[in-house]
Amino acid sequence: MSQPAPASAVTPAPRPAEAAAAESLDEPGGPTAAEPLDEPGGPTAAELLDFVRRAAADKELIASLPRDPEGRTWLRLDGPRGSEAWLIGWPPGTGTGWHDHAESLGAFATAEGQLTEHSLAVRLPATGWKTLELNDDADRRRHLRAGRARAFGRHHVHEVLNESTTDHAVSVHAYYPPLPLMRRFSRSGAVLRLEQVERPEDWQ
Repeated sequence: MSQPAPASAVTPAPRPAEAAAAESLDEPGGPTAAEPLDEPGGPTAAELLDFVRRAAADKELIASLPRDPEGRTWLRLDGPRGSEAWLIGWPPGTGTGWHDHAESLGAFATAEGQLTEHSLAVRLPATGWKTLELNDDADRRRHLRAGRARAFGRHHVHEVLNESTTDHAVSVHAYYPPLPLMRRFSRSGAVLRLEQVERPEDWQ
């Protein structure tokens, strides 16, 4: 995927203590925040979660993904009710870097191997900031082995990694509405910095 130019100069931003808690839905639990996870008129978070679980269990589909030992590979899938979906391969040691999915809900399931998700229990402002100082308790970490799935709400900030040194991982991801953009961040200690914004033409 091509990379757009870095974001412009840094400006101050509010601390996450001023933001709402991140919305999340984990297997086997339910929503952890007061705000709804669902987007009116589209598939619910539960539907996205069900789709990625079923797709991750489809051995023929998983076997159709080309594997590359050097870099991630992906195939576009037909998600439920107009959602955007992807089958993604993760060679050992690869990851996404920190990012969010704007106003889209999302879910992903591990089909092979194990993935690690680092996420932030904050709701980032949609606009008007370039750096953010994180509170000490903002970090979350989850391990999703094959068969495990996770859903999340709008503005969810995370990075996903295959931390294995030997094993390829494969996962299925779904988003609704289809991703209008992705914001990419760098992390230095407690400081999160907005680096670039990707549009659909950058990854399709």
